[in-house]
Amino acid sequence: MTHPEQGTSGFVALGLSNELVRELTKQGITEPTPIQAQAIPVLQEGHDLMASAQTGTGKTAAFLLPALNRLSRPATHHGKGPRILVLTPTRELAEQVSKVAISFARSLQRCKVVTVTGGVPYPIQHRELALPLEVLVATPGRLTDLMRSGRIDFRRLELLVLDEADRMLDMGFIDEVEAIVAQLPQQRQTALFSATLSDAVQRFAAPMLNNPLKVELAPQGLPTANVQQSVHWADGYEHKQKLTAALLQASPETQSIVFVATKADADSIADWLRLAGIRADAMHGDLQQRVRRKVLDRLRRSEIDVLVATDVAARGIDVAGIGQVINFDLPKFAEDYIHRIGRTGRAGRKGNAVSLVTKNDFGAYTKISRRYEVQFEQMELEGLEARFRPGQGRAAGDRGGKRPGGYGGNKPRHGQGGRWQGEGQSRAPRSEPTGRIYGDAPREHATAPRGEHRDGYAARSQDGYARKPYEGQRRDGEREFARPAREERYSGNSERPSYARDGKDGQRREPRSAGQRAPGSRYQQ
Repeated sequence: MTHPEQGTSGFVALGLSNELVRELTKQGITEPTPIQAQAIPVLQEGHDLMASAQTGTGKTAAFLLPALNRLSRPATHHGKGPRILVLTPTRELAEQVSKVAISFARSLQRCKVVTVTGGVPYPIQHRELALPLEVLVATPGRLTDLMRSGRIDFRRLELLVLDEADRMLDMGFIDEVEAIVAQLPQQRQTALFSATLSDAVQRFAAPMLNNPLKVELAPQGLPTANVQQSVHWADGYEHKQKLTAALLQASPETQSIVFVATKADADSIADWLRLAGIRADAMHGDLQQRVRRKVLDRLRRSEIDVLVATDVAARGIDVAGIGQVINFDLPKFAEDYIHRIGRTGRAGRKGNAVSLVTKNDFGAYTKISRRYEVQFEQMELEGLEARFRPGQGRAAGDRGGKRPGGYGGNKPRHGQGGRWQGEGQSRAPRSEPTGRIYGDAPREHATAPRGEHRDGYAARSQDGYARKPYEGQRRDGEREFARPAREERYSGNSERPSYARDGKDGQRREPRSAGQRAPGSRYQQ
């Protein structure tokens, strides 16, 4: 019998079971998103699939709904192993997928969902895998360890889903995924979902899929339409800290995520924000899974306002209250920028994403803006304006040294001859040459002809540095003192004259003839 509310659901036409449609209606989900409308029929017909869609577009339901609908039919093989396997790159994303699967399968009989990730004790996962299960959501690393111990039986497997395949490539899970796929039944259905179907992703997926159909809905322009994207120029690390605190204090009722590049920065910036009176906590890969889960629960319960995280949290955080994302450091890969800002502006809400860009970040900033055609809005906080302004040269009063207020400056690197990086200028030459090799600014060598040689040494040129009287080219930016020029060449048994040590006056003595010894020498005849 058809539920009274099922007639108003757009999922009925997609061929889902009555139990699933009823559960979706209870949750207020009545119309499929574009990725769901195109991916679900392909999976329902049994085809392999390669799909690209941005985060927040409902792609998790796009593969879970047809997967759960398959469970309404009897299994083709007997056993206790899973019929559905979903591989995700991060623990947070695995837990999010499991949470959605459990909510959809409430009305289904005997549908057990198990999550297998790192950070959880092995005995707990061994007990869960010893019982019959239908859906297994796992990260590649932990699943590979459990497979080696013979804890999982894949004889009943019918569907393999690779979620966030591009992220798996970035995190280096190629070998683990290939090892897992090699142990799965050949007669199975495979679906791959990714933010973009790049050439690398397609090469990675080719051996695993059988004549897949493609569904590409990833936009090539603005990654997220509901997110206002801005940039604030910064002069250094401490300047970024002050900008971050000011942005967070300007929106006290908005929960935010601050993305950083390293685990150490996540901890230090979270501590610094707490000292500034902001409720913040850190999350990164070094934390145990129970600690990371606790931090996310505190964020969902609004016990903290700011989460300082590395890219491990860019995919898998689904908190409706996130209204602002701050890129303290820009990501190494442009694709990660999409998933970072996708943590805000979800489910039709408006969001704000601010990137703090220094000279060192400008290359990554340009790559992101060009690849996704993002028109960043330039913003300035009063009292925290940056001296760094791309395209405008050096700001007035910029000395190129330590920034006022402790922002730090650009120091000359060793081996660059005192040249200040990014300025395109060098120090003025000294009036009196010192003869030192290190620390002098590069200068043009004088073109005056070489002077007369005296005592085997080259005369100094006009720039105060000795010319080399021997063959060989001087490398750019280097200065070398000339070696003593040889006045004679010896061959055969001819004797070579020996030179006495320099005298106290610094002058070289005349060479002695063979056999001549210094007075008082014990070798004197």
